[in-house]
Amino acid sequence: MPNSDAELRRLIIDWLDDQYHFGDAEQLIRDDEQSFLETGVLTSLGFVQLVLFLEQRLAITLDRAALTRENFDGMGRVVRHLRAHLGPASA
Repeated sequence: MPNSDAELRRLIIDWLDDQYHFGDAEQLIRDDEQSFLETGVLTSLGFVQLVLFLEQRLAITLDRAALTRENFDGMGRVVRHLRAHLGPASA
């Protein structure tokens, strides 16, 4: 289980590389606050797949009402939302 924000970010980058970007995800995400949708990092179907992966991998259930652009449309947003479910990051 990822213990830090950096480990959560790496988990997501690795998933993006495996599923969509074949090693280019890190270069596509130039800023953790950029929109995944607006920059083509993920499609709406990709969001669903990412949520399902994160729930399975992290053994959590995300509130479907919280699956909004404000919580999931960007690396920083996803990491902050997950951190709220997983608790504080360890040093």
